[in-house]
Amino acid sequence: MRRIGIDVGGTNTDAVLIEEGKVVRAVKAPTSEDVTTGILDSLKSLGSTGVLAGRRIDGVMIGTTHFINAVIQRRHLTKVAALRLGMPASASLPPFCDWPEDLADLVRGGVWMVEGGHEYDGRPFMPLDEAAVVKAAVEMKAKGLKSVAISAIFSPLDPGHEKRAAELVAAELPDAVITCSSDLGRIGLLERENAGLLNAALADLSRDTIAAFEKAIADSGIAAPLFITQNDGTVAEAHQARRLPVYSFASGATNSMRGAAYLSGLGDAMVIDVGGTTTDVGQLKHGFPREANSVVKVGGVRTLFRMPDLLSIGLGGGSHVSLDPMKVGPLSVGYRLLKDGIAFGGKQLTTTDIAIASGVLTLGHKDKVAYLDAATCRKVFAESARLAEEAIDRMKTEAGDVPLIAVGGGAFLIPDKLPGVSRVIHVEHGDCANAVGAAIAQVSGECDQIFKDMTRTDAIAAAQGIANDRAVAAGAERKTLSTIESEDMPLAYLPGNSVRVRVRVVGDVAAS
Repeated sequence: MRRIGIDVGGTNTDAVLIEEGKVVRAVKAPTSEDVTTGILDSLKSLGSTGVLAGRRIDGVMIGTTHFINAVIQRRHLTKVAALRLGMPASASLPPFCDWPEDLADLVRGGVWMVEGGHEYDGRPFMPLDEAAVVKAAVEMKAKGLKSVAISAIFSPLDPGHEKRAAELVAAELPDAVITCSSDLGRIGLLERENAGLLNAALADLSRDTIAAFEKAIADSGIAAPLFITQNDGTVAEAHQARRLPVYSFASGATNSMRGAAYLSGLGDAMVIDVGGTTTDVGQLKHGFPREANSVVKVGGVRTLFRMPDLLSIGLGGGSHVSLDPMKVGPLSVGYRLLKDGIAFGGKQLTTTDIAIASGVLTLGHKDKVAYLDAATCRKVFAESARLAEEAIDRMKTEAGDVPLIAVGGGAFLIPDKLPGVSRVIHVEHGDCANAVGAAIAQVSGECDQIFKDMTRTDAIAAAQGIANDRAVAAGAERKTLSTIESEDMPLAYLPGNSVRVRVRVVGDVAAS
């Protein structure tokens, strides 16, 4: 298997070639403002080393911050028609009710609420009002809306009403991009609906971005399928990622964690990924990031879907340093490090300048930072270590010392000894761990729903089947599938011997 992994960070775009499980070559290029140029530059840089000559590439895996940045920065978002199936219940909390006002104003194209949805035990709550759905679709058309998010009460148990509503809307709006919340979903109407609305708001951006990625790969002379990395450390084929862009919101940090596991050979450890702008801390369980089981806010919007449990702090290789009073971060020069850093002729003191002055890094012009004495450098490193230690302590789930894998371009800020850490592991190619994680990624499928009138064994088997089918639909080879997570919970308050089952499986990318 020969793959290229690319990760687009806030400061650098990293690319690696992995062949038969080994990192053959790793390169870095500054992230460009349009991002695609940075990808093209990293591919050109990789090609210029000669490692791609005459070799067939089996896949290009890209991790991108495009989609989460669009939400956080309130840019490139599409107006969305929100259709909720749940009347007469839920009328007091309409779609967008808990969104930050500035973001809601950008995304809200119109709200329609009609009768439909199911009870918590899977029975229809109200029959679906098909005439009202068609009327809503006609009104959406009149408003010129091209992106629709459909949510229904308890649709993860029975998505029938959402699917039927989607058919009726598509008949009136054949060009519309339709998101059903049950495709994203876990139990919890508002959070699941919010995930669907965010997904629909990214419809145009995901189409344009993935087309640009495909063009960048083609322009580089590489004939290989494109995969986009996902929140859980796996990948999805480009067409699937285009349909569900929210699944790549936190993929950058997740790629680093998967890459850290791969490069270190450790499946269970803490990981600290120090980039140019931010540091992410998470925990590996069986080689995959621990998932967040609680509500995750994205750009101020409450969501509940597949996301890693991460803590991010403003510490990185481009962090601003103030000497009096001593302060490191949270501001960063980001991708302008090679222009703004003092060692590169700029005027902003950064952590990279400190590392150059103390001889930890050999970059730029050391004479420009010669005025920084050893004591000053030690103080800055101590403050960086304090910030890292605090973040690790907040993310640990056990009292004892745990191993820590330090990766990312700014990993030089993590000392070899930290309180609460049994050992600090710096790995070869750790500065490109994110791209390595992208290159080695597998494909996943997940099922999280309630089954009734079944034995526990049958319910788990049914959930397993659904998760397997979803993984295959996302591009996995069926015979390579294995279960990495399985949990079940009897629900005493529901009739009919009900049990909630959550199963996650992963498998290798199917041969193209």
